[in-house]
Amino acid sequence: MTEMVYGTVPPRPGEAVLPRWWRTVDKVSMGAVFALFAFGLLLGFAASIPLAERNGLPPFHYVQRQVVFGIAGLGVMIVVSMLKVEQVRRLGVMLCGVAFVGLVLLPLFGTDFGKGATRWYSIGFGSVQPAEFLKPGFVVLSAWLLAASHDINGPPGRTVSLALTVTILGFLVMQPDYGQAALILFAWLVMYFIAGAPMILVLGLFGLAAAGGVVAYNMSAHVASRINGFLSPEVDPRTQLGYATNAIREGGLFGVGVGEGSVKWSLPDAHTDFIIAVAAEEYGLLMVVVIIGLYATITWRGLARLSRDRDIFVRLAGSGLVLLFAAQAIINMGVAVRLLPAKGMTLPFVSYGGSSLVASGLALGILLALSRERPQHQIEDVFLRRGVR
Repeated sequence: MTEMVYGTVPPRPGEAVLPRWWRTVDKVSMGAVFALFAFGLLLGFAASIPLAERNGLPPFHYVQRQVVFGIAGLGVMIVVSMLKVEQVRRLGVMLCGVAFVGLVLLPLFGTDFGKGATRWYSIGFGSVQPAEFLKPGFVVLSAWLLAASHDINGPPGRTVSLALTVTILGFLVMQPDYGQAALILFAWLVMYFIAGAPMILVLGLFGLAAAGGVVAYNMSAHVASRINGFLSPEVDPRTQLGYATNAIREGGLFGVGVGEGSVKWSLPDAHTDFIIAVAAEEYGLLMVVVIIGLYATITWRGLARLSRDRDIFVRLAGSGLVLLFAAQAIINMGVAVRLLPAKGMTLPFVSYGGSSLVASGLALGILLALSRERPQHQIEDVFLRRGVR
């Protein structure tokens, strides 16, 4: 299907790869990503210095690592955004396969870094979290399977993608990592809905997910404590949520001033999970609104460009990626303002983290590649080609 659409109208004769890429890529979304990373570096100067001091490291140790990871992530994003649709599909399948193997082997070779969940591989100079790289690969592979199920005499793509989803969810719950499991399930449900799933089936799957949440609450003391803390009418000021809530309240509209915030000295995860609290305290609500606006811009432009594409694989994969990106940002910020239960999840391109930055760059690179303007991108191009007005 992809080849049929992609070959309808040839590109400009003799046009080089870089000019064609620059002409067709969504430059506004790409600029928003660079702006988010710039905000992340700015906040990193404030949030990571206390952590470096506690660990006996140079003051800007984590900022320097963030620069290295960011350059790698943004570089990956640019390179991947130059790929053709069929190349994106192959990359996604290989990425999903490698990351899934890494996920399966975590109980044998992974580490928990004292956090109670085996989610990482320690590689000396850093760590790798397979689930971060699994997400974009899973979305691309599932979109391919769901799209193939629409072909005449095509494979049972919906059944296979459902089996793949359930298998991945099982390994994530074993870690346990309920946050990444929820994101994987959300992305699959979004694509399944766009692919034409009956509403009753989608609602039924949501019901099963809710039932799974109840089981997790009853079987995991860690999950139960976080949900109980979220539902409690009073916030313990000595908890991470308490510190974050107070920081946001103290920041007001314009913040307490650059470097004047105190939450970074109290929160162990101020540079990762609660980076938005640092932004709210030192720079105020205005910076938070700008950051939210950047995420909204990427989401809106991605969906708008994808909605004009005639290739169902492109629509499914792109929609799954952009909504997965938006959902992760919403969850991170929702936890900080106590709209959602506490869940360790980074803010894409803003929080510190090597796996998060590189995997986010990979995911956004795939999105930019899928949402590029191609000569045969819109259905009206066919009519113009045939002389129809």
